[in-house]
Amino acid sequence: MEKNVVIELKNISVAFDGEQILKNINLTIRDGEFITFLGPSGCGKTTTLRIIAGFLTPDEGDVIFDGKKINNVPPHKRQVNTIFQRYALFPHLNVYENIAFGLRLKKFSKAQIDAKVKEMLSLVNLKGFEHRNINSLSGGQQQRVAIARALAVEPKVLLLDEPLGALDLKLRKDMQAELKKIQQSLGITFIYVSHRRLQ
Repeated sequence: MEKNVVIELKNISVAFDGEQILKNINLTIRDGEFITFLGPSGCGKTTTLRIIAGFLTPDEGDVIFDGKKINNVPPHKRQVNTIFQRYALFPHLNVYENIAFGLRLKKFSKAQIDAKVKEMLSLVNLKGFEHRNINSLSGGQQQRVAIARALAVEPKVLLLDEPLGALDLKLRKDMQAELKKIQQSLGITFIYVSHRRLQ
């Protein structure tokens, strides 16, 4: 059975300081797909991601999400979450509080937050790390916390902007396999930006 279209980009164009970055881009992404934008720096991968996330408004064209135009919908009102290369974790909060952060903003109950944080820690293989300080974690562990935090709020689409760029080769390969496993187990759409091919 064909899966539903979750994101459509229609005739998207963007220019910065007179330089055309994207021109008439058309893209259809279905529910549950793992899509990779691969290419050298400056080719428009991150720009496309930022348009989907709502951090950037295209000069021309439409962003359609579940059949509705969302060009003017702010990032926090989109069913999308983003993981950046510099994980943007809160150093003053422990692992538990980092993962719980978005759930508290959404006014989840204490019991719901507790259950969801435990579920996410299990998903990213960090059980028992709840009270660890973020700065005491390795790069790979911080990456897992960032993934858990992004997935805790149950986005329909997860955007990953060069999320493994800061890791060494072995860890990068391990985390690539981990990301694929997580995506398959959750069945949500992942859009992954990289200038390196996924192994």
